[in-house]
Amino acid sequence: MKRYMFLVAIAACLGTSSLKAQSIERLWEVKDNLPTPESVLFHAKNGMLYVSLIDGGASDKDGKGGIAILNTDGSTKDASWITGLNAPKGLAIFNDLLYIADISSIIVVDIVSGNIVDEISIPGSTFLNDVTVDDRGIVYVSDTRDGKIYQVQNGSSSLYLENAPNVNGLKFDKGKLLALVGTELWAIDANKQIKVIAKGFEKGGDGLEPIGNGDYLVTCWPGIVYYVNADGSIVKMKDVQGVMNTADLGYNPKTKIMYIPTFSNNSVIAYQLK
Repeated sequence: MKRYMFLVAIAACLGTSSLKAQSIERLWEVKDNLPTPESVLFHAKNGMLYVSLIDGGASDKDGKGGIAILNTDGSTKDASWITGLNAPKGLAIFNDLLYIADISSIIVVDIVSGNIVDEISIPGSTFLNDVTVDDRGIVYVSDTRDGKIYQVQNGSSSLYLENAPNVNGLKFDKGKLLALVGTELWAIDANKQIKVIAKGFEKGGDGLEPIGNGDYLVTCWPGIVYYVNADGSIVKMKDVQGVMNTADLGYNPKTKIMYIPTFSNNSVIAYQLK
């Protein structure tokens, strides 16, 4: 009887969200004019999807990269909205400004005009990957190869945190900086105190999106999508390793639709979270 009650308790701790999260439905795929998409960002204000396009080597300063805009029905609004970038990756929006991680600098674009308004160099950086902005407009960007997180404030950059091996996906949420660090998900508070809130991402985390109820979505570039429960338990929702990549996803919390860039498959796929 004790063993039975223990198993029941475990099942209760895993919760129904784990079971619900295992069901996703493919809605559409865009394949045209998306050379090496690395990141997708949903902008609730205008309902558009912004997609970073590397279009070359992931660390090449070749000017071939850019940003495309998609509609949420899968149609293309502008395949070459921004051009001339260097392997752009992570994206973040704050006050109608789009921040783009671009190898060793942050590119800032005015969303309304579509003009590049600033380029902020990050001295010492080698492979800027994901970017997020906090409630005060302070920008954070991960340098995956060096295991560092930089901070950008008033146009100037500084080292915020080091000793974060293979840090990639970032998201500021509810007063804390969330970071995918190797196989773990960290929550970093204002005093830079670190709490590991989930671990076990077998290929290392890439994209990160809170879904609004304390749970998270996490992608791993080789082709894995995880659902992370608020208690830290994780569920593998999709494993397409060897078929396609699953890079830095976007998410619409209102419709519960996630948008996954497939990197070398040159497409973006929308999935309905059940």
